[in-house]
Amino acid sequence: MPGSRRPSDAVPRYERPFARLRTTLRRLYHGDSRAALRFQAAALIVDLAIIALFIAQPVLKNTEAFLYVDYSVAAVLAIDIGARLLASRRPWHRLKQPVVLLDLFILITLLLPETLINFGFLRIVRLWSLSKTGRLWQPLRHKGLDEWELPARAVVNLVTFLFLATGFIYTTFFRNDGLEGYLDALYFTVASVTTTGYGDITLDGSWGKLTSIVVMIIGISLFVQLAQAIFKPSKVHFPCPQCGLSRHDPDAVHCKACGHILNIPNDES
Repeated sequence: MPGSRRPSDAVPRYERPFARLRTTLRRLYHGDSRAALRFQAAALIVDLAIIALFIAQPVLKNTEAFLYVDYSVAAVLAIDIGARLLASRRPWHRLKQPVVLLDLFILITLLLPETLINFGFLRIVRLWSLSKTGRLWQPLRHKGLDEWELPARAVVNLVTFLFLATGFIYTTFFRNDGLEGYLDALYFTVASVTTTGYGDITLDGSWGKLTSIVVMIIGISLFVQLAQAIFKPSKVHFPCPQCGLSRHDPDAVHCKACGHILNIPNDES
């Protein structure tokens, strides 16, 4: 018929490969097929390797390979950010999310390591962002170990704070002391968080005392959070179809947020 067009003509030809690429990335990042799960596991291993390099930064920064490693990590992170944006159904909305903005800031510190050297310690926050996005917990969910997710999140929060505080203290108070200074900063942070005493390492001046107070207060609260996650009754992962709340008591009949009737499977029946 005149004026009619075939469905294949609805999308310009040059957009079809791009659309196929987005669909493929979406299936890899968010799918549950065997290939997608393998891809997600490989991506998680790469993420954890990057975090390990961030922790080892004080050891690497005085070596000739530092810039090569730094820029290589920047390239991998840039590819990951770009691929996840393409896989998203709403890329511009995703770009405004705090975890994505944090990844972009980390990418900038990797691209400008000498200019932004004082902010390098913030890279460890990527561990926290991985926890918030849920990527770290996909293996637990796939194996039916959801009850361990809350304690594991508390451990990740504590570890992230330990290395974040260590990086800040090292940058501010021990910056010119190399690896020994970093170990002193880590020792001081652990001693502050556990309130076991400082021994022969203390921070001088008013800023040092204020830093000690802040580290102790946050550290104690994170330990309390960890204890609650371990000892309080476990919850099951079952998203409410009405409001989306995902954690409920094992015997819950109604959602405690919206009151919607739940039908939580009982493994014992």
